[in-house]
Amino acid sequence: MKSNQSNIKKAKKYLDKNYCIGVPTETVYGLAANAYKNSAVKKIYNLKKRPKNNPLIVHYHDIDSLKKDCLINDNFIKLYKKFSPGPITYVLQLKKNSKISKYVTNNKKSLAVRFPKHTIFKNLLKQLDYPLAAPSANITTKVSAVKAKDVKEEFGNKIKYILDGGTCAIGIESTIVNLTAKPTILRLGGLDISKIQKALGFKMNISTNPKKKIAPGQSRLHYSPGIPLRMNVTKPKNNEAFILIKKKKTKLKSYFYLTSKSNLDEAAKNLYSCLRKIKNEGYKSIAVEKIPNIGLGKAINDRLRRASKY
Repeated sequence: MKSNQSNIKKAKKYLDKNYCIGVPTETVYGLAANAYKNSAVKKIYNLKKRPKNNPLIVHYHDIDSLKKDCLINDNFIKLYKKFSPGPITYVLQLKKNSKISKYVTNNKKSLAVRFPKHTIFKNLLKQLDYPLAAPSANITTKVSAVKAKDVKEEFGNKIKYILDGGTCAIGIESTIVNLTAKPTILRLGGLDISKIQKALGFKMNISTNPKKKIAPGQSRLHYSPGIPLRMNVTKPKNNEAFILIKKKKTKLKSYFYLTSKSNLDEAAKNLYSCLRKIKNEGYKSIAVEKIPNIGLGKAINDRLRRASKY
């Protein structure tokens, strides 16, 4: 506990000086900076090589801190009470007097916000008098980081500090819901959308590839290991890495398992580590067997589809 407090104190020191740092969340690691400071937010975009029209998610400790920046509504309250803190991001109307950097929103009148569940990150946010903009800690279009060493692999010495919180529990990004109009799913993620729909009491439209981005995770190419990837494959090509969700009776080293018994939660948690491992072992292409399109399988398939656009 003492070491965590010491590390949080160190993280705060760098954030207060407007540096970017790596932070753990229950979904994936984030590249965090003061969401109120233009100079700090611009560093996120530069480090990630992120297009300026791709807005960021801002992380808050609690609802009281959020009220300084956003207007809240009944649908938000319903979902917040049910799922936050946790792997859900809300797009809300930005208040006119908000201090949020214009670079966070790309001058839009809405803001994507989240309340992380990871204990270390929550404790860090509690120590700050500003929220943190924190997109995934990876170079844009590349595989997200789920361990501190992944962040180091992505950025090396370009960032001042990585707050190590172990391996991310969920392993894929948050589900994003637009609440500025009729509730709509903008990104599939770590919270099954059927649970969100049940909480609201109606079926929602899914708009994960809009022409105008108001939330992250909507780019055509994303989450890519940087090599070709094929989906719904029954038989891989020679020298092709093969990703499966159920153990087979084979000792082939080119077979990589997301889970031994088709557990989709476990598969989601292991997806990015698996993609990163395959790339680091020198494979030139990846085949993936059919992933059931149910529960978190929908989010896994979304990530694989975007990765396949390489």
